[in-house]
Amino acid sequence: MEEKPRVVVTRSRRPETAAQDFSFTADTLPVDGALMDFRLRARETYRRLPMPSTAEEAWRRTDLRGLPVGAFRLPATDSYRDLPPVPAGLLKPLVSSQHGGQVVLLPGGSRADVDPALVKQGVIFTDLRTAEREHPDLVTQLAGELVRPEDGKFAALASAFSQDGVLLYVPKGVTVEQPLHSILWGAGPGLAHISHILVWLDEGASATYVHETASPDEGSASMHAGSLEVRVGNDASLKFVELQSWGKHVWNFTHARAQVERGGNLDWIFGAVGSKLTKTFAEIDLAGEGASGRMSGFYFTDGSQHLDLDTQQNHHAPHTTSDLLYKGALKGDSRMVWQGMIYVAPGAQKTDGYQANRNLVLSKGARADSIPGLEILADDVRCTHGATVGKLEEEPLFYLKSRGIPQVEAEQLVVEGFFDPIMQRIPFEGVRERFEQVIHRKMIAG
Repeated sequence: MEEKPRVVVTRSRRPETAAQDFSFTADTLPVDGALMDFRLRARETYRRLPMPSTAEEAWRRTDLRGLPVGAFRLPATDSYRDLPPVPAGLLKPLVSSQHGGQVVLLPGGSRADVDPALVKQGVIFTDLRTAEREHPDLVTQLAGELVRPEDGKFAALASAFSQDGVLLYVPKGVTVEQPLHSILWGAGPGLAHISHILVWLDEGASATYVHETASPDEGSASMHAGSLEVRVGNDASLKFVELQSWGKHVWNFTHARAQVERGGNLDWIFGAVGSKLTKTFAEIDLAGEGASGRMSGFYFTDGSQHLDLDTQQNHHAPHTTSDLLYKGALKGDSRMVWQGMIYVAPGAQKTDGYQANRNLVLSKGARADSIPGLEILADDVRCTHGATVGKLEEEPLFYLKSRGIPQVEAEQLVVEGFFDPIMQRIPFEGVRERFEQVIHRKMIAG
Protein backbone atom coordinates (compact mmCIF):
# COMPACT_ATOMS: atom_id res chain seq x y z
CA MET A 1 0.00 0.00 0.00
CA GLU A 2 2.01 2.94 -1.27
CA GLU A 3 1.15 6.57 -0.68
CA LYS A 4 0.13 8.46 -3.80
CA PRO A 5 2.49 11.33 -4.67
CA ARG A 6 1.48 14.88 -3.85
CA VAL A 7 -0.23 16.57 -6.77
CA VAL A 8 -2.06 19.80 -7.41
CA VAL A 9 -5.53 19.30 -8.89
CA THR A 10 -8.09 21.82 -10.07
CA ARG A 11 -11.47 20.37 -10.96
CA SER A 12 -13.21 21.39 -14.12
CA ARG A 13 -16.73 20.83 -15.39
CA ARG A 14 -17.68 19.18 -18.62
CA PRO A 15 -20.74 20.17 -20.63
CA GLU A 16 -24.00 18.97 -19.12
CA THR A 17 -26.44 16.89 -21.11
CA ALA A 18 -30.20 16.69 -20.85
CA ALA A 19 -31.83 13.72 -19.13
CA GLN A 20 -35.21 12.56 -17.93
CA ASP A 21 -36.57 14.65 -15.05
CA PHE A 22 -38.68 14.10 -11.93
CA SER A 23 -42.42 14.61 -12.05
CA PHE A 24 -42.61 17.00 -9.09
CA THR A 25 -44.62 20.12 -9.90
CA ALA A 26 -45.39 23.46 -8.27
CA ASP A 27 -48.57 21.88 -6.86
CA THR A 28 -46.40 19.79 -4.54
CA LEU A 29 -44.66 22.79 -2.98
CA PRO A 30 -45.73 23.76 0.56
CA VAL A 31 -48.40 26.44 0.18
CA ASP A 32 -47.25 28.63 3.07
CA GLY A 33 -44.38 29.14 5.49
CA ALA A 34 -41.42 31.46 5.87
CA LEU A 35 -39.46 29.68 3.12
CA MET A 36 -42.14 29.96 0.42
CA ASP A 37 -40.31 32.62 -1.60
CA PHE A 38 -37.01 30.75 -1.22
CA ARG A 39 -38.64 27.53 -2.42
CA LEU A 40 -40.17 29.21 -5.46
CA ARG A 41 -36.80 30.65 -6.48
CA ALA A 42 -35.15 27.27 -5.88
CA ARG A 43 -37.76 25.58 -8.04
CA GLU A 44 -36.90 27.88 -10.93
CA THR A 45 -33.26 26.89 -10.52
CA TYR A 46 -34.27 23.24 -10.30
CA ARG A 47 -36.22 23.50 -13.55
CA ARG A 48 -33.29 25.18 -15.29
CA LEU A 49 -30.61 22.71 -14.24
CA PRO A 50 -30.33 19.40 -16.13
CA MET A 51 -29.96 16.06 -14.41
CA PRO A 52 -26.30 15.24 -13.71
CA SER A 53 -24.53 13.03 -16.21
CA THR A 54 -21.18 11.30 -16.51
CA ALA A 55 -20.09 14.18 -18.78
CA GLU A 56 -19.54 16.19 -15.56
CA GLU A 57 -16.30 15.61 -13.69
CA ALA A 58 -18.02 15.33 -10.30
CA TRP A 59 -20.38 12.65 -11.66
CA ARG A 60 -18.02 10.89 -14.05
CA ARG A 61 -17.99 7.67 -11.99
CA THR A 62 -21.66 7.65 -10.98
CA ASP A 63 -24.19 6.87 -13.69
CA LEU A 64 -27.82 7.83 -12.98
CA ARG A 65 -29.37 6.32 -16.09
CA GLY A 66 -30.94 3.58 -13.95
CA LEU A 67 -32.66 6.08 -11.63
CA PRO A 68 -36.45 5.64 -12.11
CA VAL A 69 -37.19 9.36 -11.86
CA GLY A 70 -40.81 9.06 -12.97
CA ALA A 71 -41.66 6.52 -10.26
CA PHE A 72 -41.19 8.79 -7.24
CA ARG A 73 -43.87 10.80 -5.47
CA LEU A 74 -43.81 12.99 -2.38
CA PRO A 75 -45.43 11.61 0.80
CA ALA A 76 -48.96 12.79 1.53
CA THR A 77 -49.81 14.20 4.94
CA ASP A 78 -49.81 11.49 7.64
CA SER A 79 -48.53 8.81 5.23
CA TYR A 80 -46.49 7.33 8.07
CA ARG A 81 -49.65 6.02 9.74
CA ASP A 82 -49.91 3.26 7.11
CA LEU A 83 -46.18 2.50 6.92
CA PRO A 84 -43.75 0.50 9.09
CA PRO A 85 -42.92 2.43 12.29
CA VAL A 86 -39.47 3.52 13.38
CA PRO A 87 -37.73 0.57 15.10
CA ALA A 88 -37.39 1.17 18.81
CA GLY A 89 -33.65 0.56 18.60
CA LEU A 90 -33.16 3.61 16.37
CA LEU A 91 -34.83 5.85 18.93
CA LYS A 92 -32.51 4.88 21.76
CA PRO A 93 -29.77 7.36 22.73
CA LEU A 94 -26.57 6.66 20.80
CA VAL A 95 -24.17 8.83 22.77
CA SER A 96 -25.58 9.01 26.29
CA SER A 97 -28.14 7.55 28.66
CA GLN A 98 -30.64 10.17 27.52
CA HIS A 99 -31.26 12.84 24.89
CA GLY A 100 -31.27 16.55 25.40
CA GLY A 101 -33.86 16.51 22.65
CA GLN A 102 -35.12 14.34 19.80
CA VAL A 103 -36.79 15.14 16.48
CA VAL A 104 -38.33 12.30 14.45
CA LEU A 105 -39.08 13.02 10.78
CA LEU A 106 -41.65 10.71 9.24
CA PRO A 107 -43.31 10.45 5.81
CA GLY A 108 -45.95 13.16 5.97
CA GLY A 109 -45.36 14.11 9.60
CA SER A 110 -42.95 14.67 12.47
CA ARG A 111 -42.64 14.91 16.22
CA ALA A 112 -40.20 16.82 18.42
CA ASP A 113 -39.27 16.77 22.08
CA VAL A 114 -36.65 18.90 23.85
CA ASP A 115 -35.58 19.32 27.47
CA PRO A 116 -37.52 22.27 28.95
CA ALA A 117 -34.32 23.45 30.64
CA LEU A 118 -32.74 23.94 27.20
CA VAL A 119 -35.79 25.84 25.98
CA LYS A 120 -35.37 28.24 28.91
CA GLN A 121 -31.79 28.86 27.77
CA GLY A 122 -33.01 29.79 24.30
CA VAL A 123 -32.06 26.55 22.53
CA ILE A 124 -34.28 25.83 19.52
CA PHE A 125 -34.48 22.22 18.35
CA THR A 126 -37.53 21.39 16.28
CA ASP A 127 -38.82 20.22 12.91
CA LEU A 128 -38.60 22.63 9.98
CA ARG A 129 -42.35 23.16 9.54
CA THR A 130 -42.68 24.27 13.17
CA ALA A 131 -39.57 26.41 12.83
CA GLU A 132 -41.07 28.22 9.83
CA ARG A 133 -44.12 29.15 11.90
CA GLU A 134 -42.42 30.01 15.19
CA HIS A 135 -38.97 31.25 14.12
CA PRO A 136 -39.42 32.62 10.58
CA ASP A 137 -36.63 35.22 10.75
CA LEU A 138 -34.07 32.62 11.86
CA VAL A 139 -35.10 30.12 9.20
CA THR A 140 -34.97 32.62 6.35
CA GLN A 141 -31.59 33.86 7.56
CA LEU A 142 -30.05 30.39 7.41
CA ALA A 143 -31.68 28.56 4.49
CA GLY A 144 -29.71 28.66 1.27
CA GLU A 145 -26.75 30.62 2.67
CA LEU A 146 -24.29 27.71 2.59
CA VAL A 147 -25.89 25.13 0.27
CA ARG A 148 -27.32 27.11 -2.61
CA PRO A 149 -29.83 25.79 -5.15
CA GLU A 150 -27.28 26.64 -7.86
CA ASP A 151 -24.91 24.02 -6.41
CA GLY A 152 -26.62 21.30 -8.43
CA LYS A 153 -29.84 19.61 -9.47
CA PHE A 154 -30.28 17.78 -6.18
CA ALA A 155 -29.35 20.82 -4.10
CA ALA A 156 -32.08 22.74 -5.92
CA LEU A 157 -34.48 19.81 -5.46
CA ALA A 158 -33.90 19.72 -1.69
CA SER A 159 -34.22 23.51 -1.42
CA ALA A 160 -37.49 23.65 -3.35
CA PHE A 161 -39.38 20.54 -2.26
CA SER A 162 -38.18 19.77 1.27
CA GLN A 163 -41.01 18.39 3.39
CA ASP A 164 -38.84 17.22 6.28
CA GLY A 165 -36.21 19.14 8.16
CA VAL A 166 -34.66 20.25 11.43
CA LEU A 167 -33.65 23.58 12.92
CA LEU A 168 -31.04 23.59 15.68
CA TYR A 169 -30.01 26.91 17.18
CA VAL A 170 -27.80 27.23 20.27
CA PRO A 171 -27.52 30.80 21.59
CA LYS A 172 -24.35 32.65 22.44
CA GLY A 173 -22.38 31.07 25.28
CA VAL A 174 -24.80 28.19 25.90
CA THR A 175 -23.42 24.67 26.42
CA VAL A 176 -25.77 21.77 25.67
CA GLU A 177 -24.58 18.93 27.88
CA GLN A 178 -26.88 16.13 26.68
CA PRO A 179 -26.66 15.10 23.01
CA LEU A 180 -29.39 16.11 20.57
CA HIS A 181 -30.72 13.47 18.18
CA SER A 182 -32.81 13.52 15.03
CA ILE A 183 -33.80 10.70 12.73
CA LEU A 184 -35.33 10.77 9.26
CA TRP A 185 -37.30 7.54 8.82
CA GLY A 186 -37.84 6.94 5.11
CA ALA A 187 -40.34 4.10 4.93
CA GLY A 188 -42.60 3.68 1.92
CA PRO A 189 -41.82 2.28 -1.56
CA GLY A 190 -41.84 4.82 -4.36
CA LEU A 191 -41.60 7.80 -2.01
CA ALA A 192 -39.16 10.70 -2.32
CA HIS A 193 -38.01 11.86 1.10
CA ILE A 194 -36.63 15.39 0.83
CA SER A 195 -34.97 17.06 3.81
CA HIS A 196 -33.34 20.32 4.85
CA ILE A 197 -31.26 20.48 8.05
CA LEU A 198 -30.24 23.87 9.49
CA VAL A 199 -27.73 24.18 12.35
CA TRP A 200 -26.32 27.31 13.95
CA LEU A 201 -24.14 27.45 17.05
CA ASP A 202 -23.71 31.08 18.05
CA GLU A 203 -20.52 32.55 19.51
CA GLY A 204 -19.03 30.44 22.30
CA ALA A 205 -21.80 27.81 22.18
CA SER A 206 -21.21 24.08 22.42
CA ALA A 207 -23.30 21.01 21.48
CA THR A 208 -23.30 17.42 20.28
CA TYR A 209 -25.81 16.57 17.54
CA VAL A 210 -26.53 13.17 15.96
CA HIS A 211 -28.60 13.00 12.75
CA GLU A 212 -29.53 9.67 11.25
CA THR A 213 -31.27 8.66 8.02
CA ALA A 214 -32.68 5.14 7.81
CA SER A 215 -35.38 2.98 6.27
CA PRO A 216 -36.51 -0.63 6.08
CA ASP A 217 -35.49 -2.79 3.13
CA GLU A 218 -38.36 -2.73 0.65
CA GLY A 219 -38.85 -4.05 -2.87
CA SER A 220 -39.60 -0.90 -4.85
CA ALA A 221 -37.15 1.94 -5.28
CA SER A 222 -37.38 5.09 -3.17
CA MET A 223 -35.23 8.20 -2.92
CA HIS A 224 -33.79 10.76 -0.54
CA ALA A 225 -32.48 14.21 -1.45
CA GLY A 226 -31.08 16.28 1.38
CA SER A 227 -29.50 19.63 2.14
CA LEU A 228 -27.44 20.18 5.30
CA GLU A 229 -26.21 23.63 6.36
CA VAL A 230 -24.09 24.03 9.50
CA ARG A 231 -22.75 27.25 11.00
CA VAL A 232 -20.23 27.19 13.85
CA GLY A 233 -19.74 30.68 15.28
CA ASN A 234 -16.70 32.33 16.80
CA ASP A 235 -15.13 30.10 19.49
CA ALA A 236 -18.09 27.67 19.28
CA SER A 237 -17.67 23.89 19.26
CA LEU A 238 -19.86 21.28 17.57
CA LYS A 239 -19.59 17.51 17.50
CA PHE A 240 -21.78 16.38 14.63
CA VAL A 241 -22.46 12.71 13.90
CA GLU A 242 -24.16 11.82 10.61
CA LEU A 243 -25.29 8.21 10.15
CA GLN A 244 -26.71 6.80 6.90
CA SER A 245 -28.34 3.37 7.07
CA TRP A 246 -30.82 3.42 4.19
CA GLY A 247 -32.30 0.21 2.84
CA LYS A 248 -30.69 -1.17 -0.30
CA HIS A 249 -33.50 0.12 -2.53
CA VAL A 250 -32.84 3.81 -1.77
CA TRP A 251 -31.18 6.31 -4.11
CA ASN A 252 -29.56 8.88 -1.81
CA PHE A 253 -28.28 12.36 -2.76
CA THR A 254 -26.95 14.89 -0.24
CA HIS A 255 -25.32 18.31 -0.31
CA ALA A 256 -23.73 19.20 3.04
CA ARG A 257 -21.70 22.28 3.90
CA ALA A 258 -20.34 23.59 7.19
CA GLN A 259 -18.82 27.00 7.90
CA VAL A 260 -16.54 27.50 10.91
CA GLU A 261 -15.77 31.02 12.11
CA ARG A 262 -12.81 32.43 14.08
CA GLY A 263 -11.57 30.03 16.76
CA GLY A 264 -14.47 27.65 16.17
CA ASN A 265 -14.18 23.88 16.03
CA LEU A 266 -16.18 21.25 14.17
CA ASP A 267 -15.76 17.50 14.71
CA TRP A 268 -17.80 15.90 11.88
CA ILE A 269 -18.22 12.12 11.93
CA PHE A 270 -19.85 10.44 8.94
CA GLY A 271 -20.97 6.83 8.64
CA ALA A 272 -22.52 5.23 5.55
CA VAL A 273 -23.57 1.60 5.41
CA GLY A 274 -26.82 1.55 3.42
CA SER A 275 -28.57 2.62 0.19
CA LYS A 276 -28.51 1.33 -3.36
CA LEU A 277 -26.59 4.37 -4.52
CA THR A 278 -25.29 7.35 -2.56
CA LYS A 279 -23.79 10.55 -3.92
CA THR A 280 -22.69 12.96 -1.18
CA PHE A 281 -21.01 16.34 -1.39
CA ALA A 282 -19.51 17.24 2.01
CA GLU A 283 -17.71 20.56 2.33
CA ILE A 284 -16.17 22.44 5.24
CA ASP A 285 -15.26 26.13 5.04
CA LEU A 286 -12.73 27.35 7.59
CA ALA A 287 -13.74 30.98 7.32
CA GLY A 288 -12.16 32.60 10.40
CA GLU A 289 -8.63 32.73 11.72
CA GLY A 290 -7.82 29.79 13.98
CA ALA A 291 -10.82 27.74 12.86
CA SER A 292 -10.41 23.96 12.84
CA GLY A 293 -12.35 21.06 11.40
CA ARG A 294 -12.01 17.30 11.56
CA MET A 295 -13.87 15.01 9.16
CA SER A 296 -13.98 11.29 9.97
CA GLY A 297 -15.69 8.82 7.65
CA PHE A 298 -16.68 5.16 7.99
CA TYR A 299 -18.32 3.08 5.25
CA PHE A 300 -18.88 -0.58 4.45
CA THR A 301 -20.49 -1.61 1.15
CA ASP A 302 -21.55 -5.00 -0.13
CA GLY A 303 -23.67 -6.54 -2.86
CA SER A 304 -24.08 -4.04 -5.69
CA GLN A 305 -24.01 -0.89 -3.53
CA HIS A 306 -22.47 2.24 -5.06
CA LEU A 307 -21.05 4.96 -2.81
CA ASP A 308 -19.63 8.24 -4.19
CA LEU A 309 -18.21 10.69 -1.64
CA ASP A 310 -17.01 14.13 -2.70
CA THR A 311 -15.25 16.07 0.09
CA GLN A 312 -13.79 19.56 0.17
CA GLN A 313 -11.68 21.25 2.86
CA ASN A 314 -11.56 24.99 2.19
CA HIS A 315 -9.08 27.15 4.08
CA HIS A 316 -10.13 30.78 3.68
CA ALA A 317 -8.28 32.31 6.66
CA PRO A 318 -4.81 32.09 8.26
CA HIS A 319 -3.88 29.58 10.99
CA THR A 320 -6.68 27.16 10.10
CA THR A 321 -6.48 23.39 10.49
CA SER A 322 -8.33 20.54 8.79
CA ASP A 323 -7.93 16.80 9.24
CA LEU A 324 -9.83 14.24 7.15
CA LEU A 325 -9.67 10.47 7.53
CA TYR A 326 -12.13 8.26 5.61
CA LYS A 327 -11.84 4.48 5.89
CA GLY A 328 -14.00 1.83 4.28
CA ALA A 329 -14.36 -1.82 3.35
CA LEU A 330 -15.99 -3.29 0.25
CA LYS A 331 -17.51 -6.71 -0.48
CA GLY A 332 -19.42 -8.35 -3.31
CA ASP A 333 -19.59 -6.26 -6.48
CA SER A 334 -19.87 -2.95 -4.66
CA ARG A 335 -18.03 0.20 -5.65
CA MET A 336 -16.75 3.21 -3.75
CA VAL A 337 -15.55 6.53 -5.15
CA TRP A 338 -13.89 9.16 -2.99
CA GLN A 339 -12.81 12.50 -4.43
CA GLY A 340 -11.15 14.83 -1.95
CA MET A 341 -9.79 18.34 -2.28
CA ILE A 342 -7.91 20.67 0.05
CA TYR A 343 -8.19 24.27 -1.09
CA VAL A 344 -6.05 27.04 0.39
CA ALA A 345 -7.07 30.57 -0.54
CA PRO A 346 -4.61 33.40 -1.18
CA GLY A 347 -3.56 34.86 2.15
CA ALA A 348 -4.53 31.78 4.17
CA GLN A 349 -1.00 31.41 5.53
CA LYS A 350 -0.01 28.90 8.21
CA THR A 351 -2.69 26.51 6.99
CA ASP A 352 -2.36 22.91 8.15
CA GLY A 353 -4.43 20.56 6.00
CA TYR A 354 -4.42 16.76 5.84
CA GLN A 355 -6.59 14.17 4.12
CA ALA A 356 -6.34 10.40 3.93
CA ASN A 357 -8.54 7.72 2.43
CA ARG A 358 -7.94 4.02 3.17
CA ASN A 359 -9.87 1.19 1.51
CA LEU A 360 -9.98 -2.52 2.18
CA VAL A 361 -11.25 -4.61 -0.76
CA LEU A 362 -12.60 -7.95 0.49
CA SER A 363 -13.74 -9.58 -2.77
CA LYS A 364 -12.65 -9.76 -6.40
CA GLY A 365 -15.73 -7.97 -7.72
CA ALA A 366 -15.43 -4.91 -5.47
CA ARG A 367 -13.71 -1.71 -6.59
CA ALA A 368 -12.50 1.47 -4.87
CA ASP A 369 -11.43 4.67 -6.61
CA SER A 370 -9.56 7.09 -4.36
CA ILE A 371 -8.74 10.52 -5.77
CA PRO A 372 -7.09 13.09 -3.46
CA GLY A 373 -6.23 16.61 -4.57
CA LEU A 374 -4.65 19.88 -3.48
CA GLU A 375 -5.18 23.41 -4.75
CA ILE A 376 -2.85 25.77 -2.87
CA LEU A 377 -2.73 29.50 -3.49
CA ALA A 378 -0.64 30.49 -0.44
CA ASP A 379 3.06 29.89 0.12
CA ASP A 380 3.42 29.23 3.87
CA VAL A 381 1.33 26.11 4.43
CA ARG A 382 1.58 22.42 5.29
CA CYS A 383 -0.83 20.29 3.25
CA THR A 384 -0.50 16.53 2.72
CA HIS A 385 -2.66 13.66 1.59
CA GLY A 386 -2.61 9.92 1.11
CA ALA A 387 -4.80 7.25 -0.45
CA THR A 388 -4.56 3.45 -0.33
CA VAL A 389 -6.52 0.52 -1.73
CA GLY A 390 -5.55 -2.93 -0.54
CA LYS A 391 -6.65 -6.45 0.38
CA LEU A 392 -6.59 -8.41 3.62
CA GLU A 393 -2.99 -9.13 4.57
CA GLU A 394 -2.15 -12.81 4.83
CA GLU A 395 0.34 -12.54 7.71
CA PRO A 396 -2.09 -11.44 10.45
CA LEU A 397 -4.69 -13.92 9.14
CA PHE A 398 -2.15 -16.75 9.32
CA TYR A 399 -1.15 -15.68 12.84
CA LEU A 400 -4.74 -15.72 14.07
CA LYS A 401 -5.61 -19.02 12.39
CA SER A 402 -2.48 -20.66 13.80
CA ARG A 403 -3.94 -19.99 17.24
CA GLY A 404 -7.17 -21.79 16.45
CA ILE A 405 -9.30 -18.85 15.32
CA PRO A 406 -11.56 -19.83 12.36
CA GLN A 407 -11.10 -18.05 9.02
CA VAL A 408 -14.30 -15.97 9.22
CA GLU A 409 -13.57 -14.76 12.75
CA ALA A 410 -9.94 -14.04 11.85
CA GLU A 411 -11.01 -11.91 8.89
CA GLN A 412 -13.47 -10.04 11.09
CA LEU A 413 -10.75 -9.28 13.65
CA VAL A 414 -8.44 -7.94 10.94
CA VAL A 415 -11.22 -5.75 9.53
CA GLU A 416 -12.05 -4.43 13.00
CA GLY A 417 -8.38 -3.57 13.44
CA PHE A 418 -8.42 -1.74 10.11
CA PHE A 419 -11.32 0.42 11.30
CA ASP A 420 -9.87 1.03 14.77
CA PRO A 421 -8.34 4.48 13.92
CA ILE A 422 -11.82 5.70 12.94
CA MET A 423 -13.41 4.15 16.02
CA GLN A 424 -10.89 5.98 18.18
CA ARG A 425 -12.11 9.25 16.70
CA ILE A 426 -15.67 8.53 17.88
CA PRO A 427 -16.05 9.43 21.56
CA PHE A 428 -19.55 7.93 21.65
CA GLU A 429 -19.93 4.33 22.74
CA GLY A 430 -23.37 3.92 21.20
CA VAL A 431 -22.15 5.01 17.76
CA ARG A 432 -19.13 2.71 17.96
CA GLU A 433 -21.39 -0.19 18.89
CA ARG A 434 -23.65 0.55 15.91
CA PHE A 435 -20.69 0.48 13.52
CA GLU A 436 -19.27 -2.67 15.08
CA GLN A 437 -22.61 -4.41 14.59
CA VAL A 438 -22.58 -3.43 10.91
CA ILE A 439 -19.05 -4.82 10.48
CA HIS A 440 -20.09 -8.12 12.04
CA ARG A 441 -23.30 -8.36 10.00
CA LYS A 442 -21.63 -7.63 6.67
CA MET A 443 -18.65 -9.89 7.35
CA ILE A 444 -20.82 -12.94 8.00
CA ALA A 445 -23.20 -12.23 5.09
CA GLY A 446 -22.73 -14.35 2.01
